[in-house]
Amino acid sequence: MAARAEHSATRDAVREHVHNPIGERGRGPDLLGALVLGGCAVWPLISAAGRDGRPEGALLAVLAVTAGYVFGRISGSLVPVATASAVSVGALVAALVTSHETFGAAVAVVTPSGDTGAVAALLVLAAGAACCAATAARRPAVRTALRLLALAVAGTASLLGSFVGFVAALGVLLCSLAAARMRRRLLALAGFGLATALVVGMSWAVAERALPEGLSVSLEGQLTQYRVGLWHDAAELAKENPVLGAGPDRFGDLSPTVSQSLDTDGKPHSAPLQQAAEQGVVGVLLLGAVFCWLLYGLGRSPCSTPVVLTAGATLTALAAMASVGDALSFTPVTAGASLLAGLATARRAAGPT
Repeated sequence: MAARAEHSATRDAVREHVHNPIGERGRGPDLLGALVLGGCAVWPLISAAGRDGRPEGALLAVLAVTAGYVFGRISGSLVPVATASAVSVGALVAALVTSHETFGAAVAVVTPSGDTGAVAALLVLAAGAACCAATAARRPAVRTALRLLALAVAGTASLLGSFVGFVAALGVLLCSLAAARMRRRLLALAGFGLATALVVGMSWAVAERALPEGLSVSLEGQLTQYRVGLWHDAAELAKENPVLGAGPDRFGDLSPTVSQSLDTDGKPHSAPLQQAAEQGVVGVLLLGAVFCWLLYGLGRSPCSTPVVLTAGATLTALAAMASVGDALSFTPVTAGASLLAGLATARRAAGPT
């Protein structure tokens, strides 16, 4: 009996090592996160100094990321499956409420509503959280139910007419299923980073009108001329103020495309381009540093590789959507994404989940 128990314990230890080859998290990610978030809080104040910049929105975003990440780390060490499930249901409900307000209101045809990006991002967040909970759960029935919830989220996106949300949510679900068979997390995380960099590079090339004419026309048809005009204005503002930028939250005041529109939210609908226009190259580097910090934290996470890669796929989908949309302008999306990252980097307490 004792020999059998010892063999079982050894087998569980080997299995945990296979799924979590990194072991202890270490202090590196936490120290890096403190430095990056500190820079993100200080730089908007510097960029706004002596001008009409309004850094409150940037500071709110930093606060949302910090609070969400800390809450995710704490709850992830105690009740990871329950917390991730609650995040999934909460994001789904928020998406339904936002979509009702968006599609129920009369909006002008000239510009698409910015809330559409929030709906898609919330649906992706809901699917990713459900998949993270499924991969962390130990009971097969719970895992199946949570994956069905993620599939239901993708179906909801289709019913709401959010094609981007449907594709992204379904992609996260497929990545989660594939992650159960993967053992090398670092290679997959590097792929997530490369995919995000390609999307950011594409958006910048469109803004600079540096793509071949045929490809440019095709992308412009998908993105709309209005959004391409916003991106071009953001690129021009970045050239005029390469270091400090034009000042936080000043794009709407300086963009010719915004001034010619009757219905607009005053945003360029691209997080990297908005950072470049309003906070200069330093702002872009800080935004990229936040994403790299999250991936680095996932790479050093003590959680199992399937959980890490599921969270990485979700964050990558959100980053791609923020590069070509306005997802990060909504505090629930920012806080929810950082909360999910905190859950996937928390050290689990002993006991059943």
